[in-house]
Amino acid sequence: MAKPRKRDILRRQLETRAQLWPDLTEKMVWNMDNEGWVAVPRLMPLMMSIMDDLSDKGFPVSRTYFELWSRLREEQFLTLSPEEMAFHAGFEGQRMVRTWKDRVERLADLGFIALKPGHLGPATYAVFYNPYHVIKRAYLAKRVQENKWQALVVRANEVGAFDLEDIDAKGELVPDEEDAEPDSDDAEGKAVFDFSPKPSRKITSTRKVPTRLVKKRAK
Repeated sequence: MAKPRKRDILRRQLETRAQLWPDLTEKMVWNMDNEGWVAVPRLMPLMMSIMDDLSDKGFPVSRTYFELWSRLREEQFLTLSPEEMAFHAGFEGQRMVRTWKDRVERLADLGFIALKPGHLGPATYAVFYNPYHVIKRAYLAKRVQENKWQALVVRANEVGAFDLEDIDAKGELVPDEEDAEPDSDDAEGKAVFDFSPKPSRKITSTRKVPTRLVKKRAK
């Protein structure tokens, strides 16, 4: 049912756009049929604001993070190129690489990425963690502004992003159902594994947020 609904919304939006801009053609706008796109969470602007809050004042990290994100593919992993990435992130001058490296290290300290050494030094490779998870843990540590957290929760429910449910009230990653402890009731005391198909996971958070709007997953 979700796809027909999306098509109806798109049709209505296109009809409205045509009424407002009757001379507009598809060639005049940019869409995902063109090359050079990357997937970006709908809440990225708000998450970028939160990550700047988490960094020390005067050391914003969101611009560096977004430039790195724009290079990601499905593997969520990058080989870093300091001079190029620093310039693309908007840093200039003799200190641009040094400043960029500082921001990358801050992103790692905050938990948004992890770094590994290689041929370009201690920050040659980077892997990107789910930003929802990082922000949830920061909120549990009372480091996220309440108004921004509530805005994140509400908007995440609106767009059907349930990643916040992956982290429990202790900040731990909730295991998938298939990762649950196996039975061990056989005669020899060995674990008995069930290899039958598992249902899709349904995660329920133990966290309580007074103003949260809870929406059920579509069946």
